[in-house]
Parts: sequence; structure tokens; C-alpha cells
Amino acid sequence: MADCNPANTPAEINTKLEIAAEEAVDPTMYKQLVGSLRYLCNNRPDLSFVVGLISRFINNPKKSHLTAAKRILRYVKGTLEYGILFPRKTDQRTMGYSDSDWRGDKTNRRRTIGYLFKFLGAPISLCSKKKPVVALSSCEAEYIAGSYAACQAIWLDSLLDELKFEAKKPIKLLIDNKSTINLAKNPVLHGRSKHIKTRFHFLREK
Repeated sequence: MADCNPANTPAEINTKLEIAAEEAVDPTMYKQLVGSLRYLCNNRPDLSFVVGLISRFINNPKKSHLTAAKRILRYVKGTLEYGILFPRKTDQRTMGYSDSDWRGDKTNRRRTIGYLFKFLGAPISLCSKKKPVVALSSCEAEYIAGSYAACQAIWLDSLLDELKFEAKKPIKLLIDNKSTINLAKNPVLHGRSKHIKTRFHFLREK
């Protein structure tokens, strides 16, 4: 891949990988490739989602999974100068963003949630992983993602306090779903929310 053509994105738009009846590839080589990419995710958070996606097929990799992994390598080649910049002077506010897809996994229809927190304008905490709970709507999927992000926000707040950072409070969490925001603000149970587990209402409390 040293002489490959660079790519502008780590994956094709709306990439959906699944276990299919196609040609298998060398599992040892695939595991080595995925392991190297996971190590690279430590300072390249833009790779986290797609590397997590190809990691799901590490036990039985197929040709389409290897093609997706090679696409990541092409993206890395074109973005070797990318990294995380921590500016010296900027707004000392912690900002959080949470998002979720709905039924993104073609195999079991489980969703992938993600959150990102920025401090001093630079990312300090991120997560992109598939959850074991099946959501019944996009609103519920976003609501559950927001509850996980709220837990992380509280931990980051206590961490910054221990490090003696004078960060502005409160931490703002941005969610891109109107129904989820209304559900978090409204304490009334109704048909859309009565089936949601109690532990996910942590977002509403905070």
C-alpha cells in the first residue's frame, strides 16, 4: 500500500459491512492490519468509527472487509500531516457532542453510538461503539447515546477539577435530534418513552 492513491475520506459514504458469502481473506494478516489501525486511533480520532466497524469481522474477514481496511490506509497516506492541535489560548469551555445511527448494523440491527468532548477547542475524549440494546426509534437511539455522553461529561468535569483547570461550567452537550431534546426536558412518561430503561433517564436528571 506504500504506492497507493490517497483517499479523501476513511470510508465510502453510508458504508454498511456485513457477513456475506464471499471470498475469505487471510485472518492473520487482517488481524495485524486492524491491530495497527487501532493503535493509530490513539492520536487519530477521525479513524475511530471506521476502524471499529472493520474490527467486528476480525474472526471471519471477507474480501469486502479487507477492501474497507485498505481504504483506511489510503486515507492515512493522504493525511499523514493530520493530528490534534492544542491551542495555547482559547475559550476554556468543555463542549460535548453525541450522535447515534438507527439500526446501522445489517446483521442484528443494533446501533452505533458516538460522543466527542472538546476542551480548549481540541478533542480530549471520544467514543464510537456498538451497543447491545436495540432501539425502537431514532429518538430513543439518540436519547441513549446522550445518556452515555452525560456520564462521560460528569467524569471529565471531576477530572478537570482535580487537575485544577478553571473550566467554564456547565458543560454543554449538543444533540442533533429535536425529539430527544424534548424528551430529556419533559419528565412526563408517554408511549414514546415508557419502555426505555430507567438507567437511560440519567440524561433527563442531569
